Amino acid sequence: MPSDVSAPIEPSVSVIIPVMDETTSLRETVEIVMDENQPAIHEIICVTSQLSTPAALAVCRELAGRWQGVVIVRQQHRPYLGGALQNAFSWATGSHVLLMASDLETPPHAAKDLIAESKRGWDIVATTRWHAGGGFRGYNQVKYVLNWIFQKLIGALYRTHLTDLTYGYRIYRADVLRNHPWQELRHPFLLECLLRPLRRGASATEIPVLWEPRREGESHNPFWRNFLYLRIALRLRLCANGRNSPGATVGVSG
Repeated sequence: MPSDVSAPIEPSVSVIIPVMDETTSLRETVEIVMDENQPAIHEIICVTSQLSTPAALAVCRELAGRWQGVVIVRQQHRPYLGGALQNAFSWATGSHVLLMASDLETPPHAAKDLIAESKRGWDIVATTRWHAGGGFRGYNQVKYVLNWIFQKLIGALYRTHLTDLTYGYRIYRADVLRNHPWQELRHPFLLECLLRPLRRGASATEIPVLWEPRREGESHNPFWRNFLYLRIALRLRLCANGRNSPGATVGVSG
């Protein structure tokens, strides 16, 4: 636990959910997060783009009609998943920002555990599939082995105890995400937006979750793109901008 925290923090959470072609899983995600986490939820930002399907947009409008805190925004300026998240960082007005998907690959029931852990004062609370209590269900075995190797390599390179550096289910203190020279636009941004804050000294911990495959829609992160993560990690490790401060705290809970 961060040593400078004297009392629990009551977060006001902005949830960011990029939307492409999800309908039933999007509805279930928002319903669970809203039902289980009041009054901590300040807003749920559904980030849409020109690629969002009419059916997905209709569900967004339905959810916004049911809950005042659900807002629909149109992705601007920067494309792809990384661009959507970077846009949304500037739109979020809560004290904390929770990143999750709309396809149930980020289990929505775990949002309450992320929010609860964030009250202890961490800059970042991430999730991990590699600890007891977490895991993979229905995951490709080749990807499983390569993922394990990659996590070990990057963990050693950055000397962090965090074990799931590419899984983008996390909650951040909002100010931790500001004033970074973000570069990645596609899915590897999920690695960049963890490593850059860590290099600047952000405190972090993680909790276990069980990963399950998406129930609808299709992946927009092809397998070959996973090899880009190592290049990104090496580049960030060598760059002079945002090195770890001597007091950086990186821990593991759960």
